[in-house]
Amino acid sequence: MTRLSRGTRPMFTSKMAAECQRVDRSSHSMDKSITLPADEIFRNLENAKRFAIDIGGSLTKLAYYSTVQHKVAKVRSFDHTAKETEGEPLYEISMQEEVTARLHFIKFENAYIETCLDFIKDHLVNTETKVIKATGGGAHKFKDLIEKKLKLRVDKEDEMTCLIKGCNFVLRNIPHEAFVYVKHADSEFRFQNTHPDIFPYLLINIGSGVSIVKVESEDKFERVGGSSIGGGTFWGLGALLTKTKRFDELLQLASKGQHTSVDMLVKDIYGGSYGSLGLTGDLIASSFGKSATADNEFSKEDMAKSLLHMISNDIGQLACLYARLHNLTRVYFGGFFIRGHPVTMHTITYSINFFTKGEVQALFLRHEGYLGTIGAFLKGAEEDNPNQYSWGENYAGSSGLMSVSPDLNPMQRTRSGTFPFDMLEMDRLERQLVNLPLLQDPSSYIPDTVDLSEDALAREYWLYCFEEALDGVVKRAVASQPDLPEAAERAEKFRHKYRHKLQTLRQQPFAYGSLTVRSLLDTREHCLNEFNFPDPYSKIKQRENDIALKYFQKAIKSLEELSWEQRQFALVRGLLAGNVFDWGAKAVSDVLESDPEFGFEQAKRQLEERPWLVDAYDQWLERLKGPPHKCALFFVDNSGIDIILGVFPFIRELLCRGTEVVLASNSSPALNDVTNSELQILTQRIAAMDLVIQSAVKEDRLTLVQSGSSSPCLDLSRLDKELAGVVRERHTDLVVIEGMGRAIHTNYYAMLSCESLKMAVIKNSWLADRLGGKLFSVVFKYEVPPSHKTTTQDHVPGTPS
Repeated sequence: MTRLSRGTRPMFTSKMAAECQRVDRSSHSMDKSITLPADEIFRNLENAKRFAIDIGGSLTKLAYYSTVQHKVAKVRSFDHTAKETEGEPLYEISMQEEVTARLHFIKFENAYIETCLDFIKDHLVNTETKVIKATGGGAHKFKDLIEKKLKLRVDKEDEMTCLIKGCNFVLRNIPHEAFVYVKHADSEFRFQNTHPDIFPYLLINIGSGVSIVKVESEDKFERVGGSSIGGGTFWGLGALLTKTKRFDELLQLASKGQHTSVDMLVKDIYGGSYGSLGLTGDLIASSFGKSATADNEFSKEDMAKSLLHMISNDIGQLACLYARLHNLTRVYFGGFFIRGHPVTMHTITYSINFFTKGEVQALFLRHEGYLGTIGAFLKGAEEDNPNQYSWGENYAGSSGLMSVSPDLNPMQRTRSGTFPFDMLEMDRLERQLVNLPLLQDPSSYIPDTVDLSEDALAREYWLYCFEEALDGVVKRAVASQPDLPEAAERAEKFRHKYRHKLQTLRQQPFAYGSLTVRSLLDTREHCLNEFNFPDPYSKIKQRENDIALKYFQKAIKSLEELSWEQRQFALVRGLLAGNVFDWGAKAVSDVLESDPEFGFEQAKRQLEERPWLVDAYDQWLERLKGPPHKCALFFVDNSGIDIILGVFPFIRELLCRGTEVVLASNSSPALNDVTNSELQILTQRIAAMDLVIQSAVKEDRLTLVQSGSSSPCLDLSRLDKELAGVVRERHTDLVVIEGMGRAIHTNYYAMLSCESLKMAVIKNSWLADRLGGKLFSVVFKYEVPPSHKTTTQDHVPGTPS
């Protein structure tokens, strides 16, 4: 039996390779200029309520809070108490306006500050804001200018307090915020998952000098050390040595230099390594050591590189000493010295690895340049309790982590979109998101099965796949709003925006953290929402739900005619057949478009025969012969046949066994996934037809809960807090995860502290080929945590050892 392996290489056909090469060539020939008009940078200014600003020596970071009005698809059940007329739909769909909160963060060079302030002043409408919170060294320098331009009083906040508040905020709310930098690796940026407990940590802020801060809680932190040898030292000495006055130019020189021309190495003194002391020959014995004895002139590049190593090594050793002194393993680096420069991150990383022998990692932050601004904003918004909500990065409005390599000249930097503007947007989520309590080890949980940043062939395929599907998505978006003549124009804007995102990710896979199928799907959903297409599949879902309901009672009757063992297999097979109906899979959508009569029985015939690609059904059947589970948490997938003819018969059997069931569905639309509001209506209708479901609802043995997600994939570390509470209260001992997005693209390797079922039909031929299967191959994983295993429940075939 074939199992999914992290190291498996894809079977890449020559035709597909040619197609990907064609796409790649076209992307390289595109115009890389993304110079944006001011109204696309300073968005929603007319609704701006609060401002904060952090002004450094060369960069200004601006934050503001606004409300965003956008369309949401709402479903409302028709009154079915009267006799129904033939063809009457189960529910109606309406587009409504909804207001949500958004945080905007913009970074630009100080040279642009007057122009930006002018634009903000001209576009503010009836703002209630009277004060702008300010931090950073330049807050005093530009105080009068800001007050004059914006007619707002500048209120200065402590720089270090703002920095810590901002750091806590991004670590909590932005997955893949922190990363390790590994030079020359396939993926230089290796992102860390959000840790459930971010404290304690050490923050090394490298500005002109170095501040070392121990952070123990939200409001408890202490400056435990520092150094006068920091970024200002590098800049100052660099200017004296090279006559180069600009910081970025100095780094550009350093990136091209060879420090060994200037530094004295161990081998220069001893003729090789110094084994008894554990010193390698290429280790720096004395920074600038050769300059004292050599008569030759040294190049600016070599001196800059030597200086960078000297400062970085000094800071790295200091950081290690303080980390050990306070017994801390999480060390974050920030400040203008870092600023995403690869050469700087590499030298810091090398130093940390050397002095701790790899025990401590140097961690950097995608948005470290915004920490002070975010903190200042939070200080001014305390009355709104921003920390009581969860926030999410809006990929449609964020420019992402762009390369600021000093190898680029100023014109290239401008055209790459890094300068003069860099943007981050975050949306306030309706509910607090927390870990699933049943994760075996939340700190090591990684939602995504494959990191496309590190897998070039898989990355090229999926980028190609999403670009190829774009026409179909545009067509579906327009069709979902037939009464709105401007829908076609908005759909074209969506096409342009999302295509640009794909092109950016082809060149910079690390732009929004680890690149995964999940992030590609989420970016598409964000872009659709940006142009007011909240639910392009709403009418398809409505139609398929109506059709499937007509067959529910017949399906239940046929199941009840089977023997117990036959019924268990039929339930699983029906669940898998239902999962075939996925409009997000091109192979399926093509069939559904061309053959509207394609139905449940046809889907069953498409499934591969046993043994399946991953087949633990026999172990599951044995388990069903034992005592019933206390409570099953079921993460559902698609509308229509999937939920009605696949999921409901399956959970009905669990309910009959005496197992309580919690159905977790998306809070907001994504593809044709069933949402919580749709599921509420479907459950009511099914309960009216079936006494088992009806009594389970009345007795609170069947509960519907929002997952907190609006994605076709599933991140078990960001779930609705209410769902986590229900899981604890019900003593859940079985988790069922259904669908390709939730059980294969994500959570394939998720380790839970209770029994779990992961089921999916592979509806992508490339992925099936990579896994050693074929289209419509079946993955059926039944996993038991080691502490629960008995002698008859050993390793499940087809699962990771």
